[in-house]
Amino acid sequence: MATIFTKIIEKEISADILFEDERVLAFRDINPQAPIHFLVIPKKPIATANDISQEDEALVGYMHRVAAKVAKDLGADKHGFRTVMNCNEHGGQTVYHIHLHVLAGKPLGWPPYTENLKVN
Repeated sequence: MATIFTKIIEKEISADILFEDERVLAFRDINPQAPIHFLVIPKKPIATANDISQEDEALVGYMHRVAAKVAKDLGADKHGFRTVMNCNEHGGQTVYHIHLHVLAGKPLGWPPYTENLKVN
């Protein structure tokens, strides 16, 4: 099934592309959650993290290498960045084509729900 990411890969929808080769595409998120927020997607359609096969292991590892390269290109390597891959509805996935969120440009803190924790 075609997704918005398929349409970006096929250039039917424009995106602010930061990196592209025959395997992956990296582009800025249209709803950024940090000063630097981009996505790295495989050109091979894989619906969720649950669908990553042994055959896809190198591709998913490559997505992380591209994330680090683009983060460095944007100056986010020195202070650091976060990578997140959501899976299914409860995991926050909204587009069913795996994608790696890369967030940087401010202290991100962890966990984001710290204020709700009770520590004894």
